[in-house]
Order: sequence, then C-alpha cells, then structure tokens
Amino acid sequence: MTHRVFLRELKLTDFRNYARVSLPLDSRHVVLTGENGAGKTNLMEAVSFLSPGRGLRRAALADVARVGAAGGFAVFADLEGMEGDVEIGTGTDGGEDALVRRLRINGTVAKSVDELTDHLRVLWLTPAMDGLFTGPSADRRRFLDRLVLSLDPAHGRRASDFERATRGRNRLLAEGRFDPAWLGGVERQMASLGVAMALARQEMLGLLTALVDAQDLSSAFPSASLALSGFLDDEIAAPAIDLEDRYAAILAEGRYRDAAAGRTLEGPHRSDLLVRHREKNMEAERCSTGEQKALLVGLVLAHARLVANMTGHAPILLLDEIAAHLDEGRRAALFDRIDALGGQAFMTGTDKSMFSALGDRARFVTVNDGHLSV
Repeated sequence: MTHRVFLRELKLTDFRNYARVSLPLDSRHVVLTGENGAGKTNLMEAVSFLSPGRGLRRAALADVARVGAAGGFAVFADLEGMEGDVEIGTGTDGGEDALVRRLRINGTVAKSVDELTDHLRVLWLTPAMDGLFTGPSADRRRFLDRLVLSLDPAHGRRASDFERATRGRNRLLAEGRFDPAWLGGVERQMASLGVAMALARQEMLGLLTALVDAQDLSSAFPSASLALSGFLDDEIAAPAIDLEDRYAAILAEGRYRDAAAGRTLEGPHRSDLLVRHREKNMEAERCSTGEQKALLVGLVLAHARLVANMTGHAPILLLDEIAAHLDEGRRAALFDRIDALGGQAFMTGTDKSMFSALGDRARFVTVNDGHLSV
C-alpha cells in the first residue's frame, strides 16, 4: 500500500503567462483543458519545479519569468508529502542572481534542491519525448538519467562532476599538456565517477526489468526490454574497482586520439539506451508511431510503479497531451493504470470529453490565457 502524495494548493507568481494565480486542489487527479497556448503545459512545468533540475522543458531560469515582470518568478505548493504536510517555495528574485534558483521548505532555506526528494518525486511524459526512440542517443541518456534520479538523487551530482572533469581533461589535451600526473589524476576521477554512473544506470534497468517480469501488465501498453550499449559493455558485471582501472587505462591509452578529436571518445557520456518491444521482439525505433507512443507510456508507468514500490510513496505524474493519440479503450486503460498507482496525476488536453472515463476521480480545470476556472 503506497502513501498518496498530492498537492493541496499551487500558487504561481510571474511564471510564464501567469501573473498571479492560485489553484486549490484535493487528492484527486487534475485534468487541465483549454486551447493550445492557453498555459496548460506552463502549469505542469511549474509543478515540475518541485523536483531537482530544470523542469520538464529544461528551460533556462531567465526564460521562465513572465515577459514584462519586474522581478523573477515564484512557485509555491502546499502538499501532503512523503514526510507529512509541507510547504515548498522556489523561484528566482530577478536581480543580479536571476539565474540562481532559490528554495525554501517550510519557510527555511534549503541547502540543496536535492532536499525536494525527501518530500515528493515528480515524473513526466511530454510530446517532446515522442521521438525518444528514433532521436539522438543523448535524449535517451537524459531520459534514463531522470529515471535514475528519481531513486538516487546523488546521480545528478555524479553526472555533473563527471562532465566537469571531462571538460578539464579535454582542456589539458587541447593545450598539449600531457603531464601524466595531471592527466592521471583527472582520469582517475573520471573513472570513479563514470563507473558509478554506469552502474547506477544498469541497476535501474535491472529493477525495471524485474518489475516487468513479475507483473501481469495490461496488454493496452506493451512492455519494454532494456539494455545499455557503448561503454564497458562486455565487462559491466566485473567488480567496480576493476571497471575503474579498466576505464582509467582506456583514457590513458586514448589521450592522443582524444586530443586530435577535440573530445573524450570513451565513457558513460557515449552510451546508449537500447529499447525493444518485448511482445514483438522488435527494436523500438522500427515500431509504428502508435506503438512507440504506447511503449513509452508503458515504460513511464512501469517506472512510476517502481518508484512507488521502492519508496512507499506514489510519485506525482505530469502527463502532457497524454490522451491525444490513444483510442477510447486505451485511454480508459491508461486512466485505470494511473489511478492504480495511488498518486496524483496532472493531465492536459484540448478536449475535456477525452477524459470522461476518469469521472469523479479527477478535478477538471479550464485554462484560458493564464486564467483558471473549475
């Protein structure tokens, strides 16, 4: 039995097209309907700022504040969280520190945005992710890292530190500074961080695979077979210290090659997430557009179930235009699966009737040019 985490109230100030708005809520799901451009996705983006990172659009903070606003933006939420009642406020002040995100939890300045994961986990699925299986590998790595972050907040810091160390190595190589002591130290740091990243990703795939194997999932959404490729593929089961030694050796051997290329050619930043339609035993990129959408929905729902099982608290789901390309039967199955997770979901669409199968399980809100009506 998972604990239901839900927002009781959401307040926005100078956020995107919202000058000032307050939305009272309860434990039910939230359906946001209205014309394109009315601000539905903006509202869900605000909720996504209740998690570490740059939100579901990965926007620069300076671009989030309402055009013409004198200061920055603010997002406030009162919620039933993983540790009980909590008030969370985040945003920017619009001054010289406009690019710095502020966070207060119960009125106290938080030491790190990672503290948000003590109170809620937020997962999302947006139309921009529809090309995940056919797009560049960087998109799939980012997607996988978001999955890992939901259970391992330290993964983000490891990834940032690895990227910083890689830039430092690239700079040394570009400047022709092949001092073995300097490079060796940076490469050992990269090896430690890079292997930790790879193992965290591999663990997430193992947990998801075990969940799919153990559950009789609805046939409305196909299940995915998952694998990683491109970094220590044949050795990943070895002890971590051996993997670190191996990667450090690869980096040392590739210094002149990487210097010529202008970048580091081996590492977790080059790996790829391989996805197959399990029932068809077919690569996801070869499936039809509709099958890819259903596969992605199934993967996100499986991950949400994993988060609920591992933490004991159902995540908040943000599902943008989720019903647009699903038939009536699959929509009903989707809503039942969402409801069975035990958490609160925010969903958007232009047609309210597409969500009729939710009935009184949802609170319906009409969005019109930054204004809300129930």
